[in-house]
Amino acid sequence: MYSIDLGELVKINNISDAASIEIGQQIFIPEAYKIASGNSKMSIEDFIWPLKGRVISKFHEVHSNMVNKGINIRLDLGRDVVASRSGRVVFYDNNFLGFGKTIILEHPDDFMTVYAGFQDAFIKVGDRIDRGAVIARMSSPEKEKNFYLHFEIRKGHLPQNPIFYLAS
Repeated sequence: MYSIDLGELVKINNISDAASIEIGQQIFIPEAYKIASGNSKMSIEDFIWPLKGRVISKFHEVHSNMVNKGINIRLDLGRDVVASRSGRVVFYDNNFLGFGKTIILEHPDDFMTVYAGFQDAFIKVGDRIDRGAVIARMSSPEKEKNFYLHFEIRKGHLPQNPIFYLAS
């Protein structure tokens, strides 16, 4: 909401573990008065889950010999993948670096969301997408047991822990 990196907030507030921040906890937010006083006309939209499922690989866990820069969500077959937030499609590839089909949405406040590993895409580069709109569909051969959606939230190009941003 204030366009401040979570790592910066943790450092400024001398918090040892970002996961220990709780709802209602008071923290110092630099320059928050600018937004509170109405000097900013930002319209902030919460991120929503791109689909419902079980997180099988968390942020920064090692998965397939790589550090996960997002989360992997296991789901039921045939499920729709929705835009986590309104934005514009800035990237689509059929097999990006072995991750399979990949979509990247750009959002107005320097955030991006990344969706990878789905079967069918319903977008093209340049499309404006509303939060909650279906952008892809998951499906898999019957034999596939570890089918999942890879999902990332980035501030600029820096990966963020999606769990901190996703609305319940």
